[in-house]
Amino acid sequence: MTHASGSSTARVRLLLVGAGARGGAYARYAASTGRADVVAFAEPDPERAADAARDHPEATGYADWRQLAADGIEADAVIIATQDAHHVEPAVAFAERGYHILLEKPMATSEQDAVRIVEAVGKAQVMLAVCHVLRYTPYTTGVKEIVASGVLGEIISVEHLEPVGWWHAAHSYVRGNWRSERNGSPMLLAKSSHDLDWLNFIVGRPVRKVSSFGGLKHFRRENQPEGATDTCLTCPVEPTCPYSAPRIYLGCLGDPNRERWPLTVVTRERTEQGVLDALRDGPYGRCVYACDNDVVDHQVVNLEYEGGATASFTMTAFTPFEHRRTRVFGTHGHLEGDGVTATVTDFRTGASTAHTLGLDGPDAGSGHGGGDERLMDAFLDAVSSGDPRWILSDPVTSLEAHQVAWAAERSRHTATVQTLRD
Repeated sequence: MTHASGSSTARVRLLLVGAGARGGAYARYAASTGRADVVAFAEPDPERAADAARDHPEATGYADWRQLAADGIEADAVIIATQDAHHVEPAVAFAERGYHILLEKPMATSEQDAVRIVEAVGKAQVMLAVCHVLRYTPYTTGVKEIVASGVLGEIISVEHLEPVGWWHAAHSYVRGNWRSERNGSPMLLAKSSHDLDWLNFIVGRPVRKVSSFGGLKHFRRENQPEGATDTCLTCPVEPTCPYSAPRIYLGCLGDPNRERWPLTVVTRERTEQGVLDALRDGPYGRCVYACDNDVVDHQVVNLEYEGGATASFTMTAFTPFEHRRTRVFGTHGHLEGDGVTATVTDFRTGASTAHTLGLDGPDAGSGHGGGDERLMDAFLDAVSSGDPRWILSDPVTSLEAHQVAWAAERSRHTATVQTLRD
């Protein structure tokens, strides 16, 4: 479907639960389109609440989402972008009150809670859009059209790489909020539920078997260099360490995208001294070998789809920070893509054709290659029209991608092949 942005005269009234980096970005974009108004928000952090109040001056602010839900604010939909472990309760509560829901991924940190959400939105007959932003990028649209055209023939296998990036891994998954499986979710959910869903979307068939291997190999105390201290600002090894916090975060200064993310997570200051103060006093100045992280730093997942097609997925911290890279192997052709360009080789002619499909910028600071904006456009289209077909992954489809991740984790921990059924 083609987006009908601006076709409805009624502005969508939105609630915002969680006004951090992701929730704030979605809400600001929605308001900037002229098609939506944020009428109320809930955010316990005073600084983030002040940001939301500045961005949406007509909105009523709450410190607790429960009070917002109890007050029954007149609105059409809610954006839920709390921390991963705190998705299920607001999602169920707002579904029961009849609000359509845009829910940041992962849906929940357990399969039971994800099922609760799907059941709640089904019972309430409200729409749910999980933020699988990779489905919405221009690049994905192009790859999906190439596959659907038949030029590749039947898809036999796919090879997909998520290059997390050495500094991004250190920022989010060693020092940052997504470092702990104990307190949040496994890496496959926190980072790669995007990718498992994307593979399902491109292959177009359900996964039937899953195996997985990986672990936390490098970011461990025993790998701390000799002579290193537990904070970068006091460490004699820091100048030669790939994960130097001063190098990573001082390097953001002067770059608007990197100041917006990741620097905003570390500090609101935009001076060298402000950054150094934040590294001295906060978690982002810690040695990557002396943190309380437990999520994996590398993992492979092997998938078998209904009908016999296979895929291999690799997530690794030890790369440049780039777009995902994918190879699709078909009976009539081969596609190699880098998130911007897809090169198709036709076996029948031997010709290779490069298609420029995507946008620069794979990260949150640049809108995930257009995925953030197009996701929100689709959600507004769905809410304003009452037609859920604008949303590219329905609740059950989103749940399936999460179930693949949980199956992969069971496989990794038990050294077994997991079988998925309808």
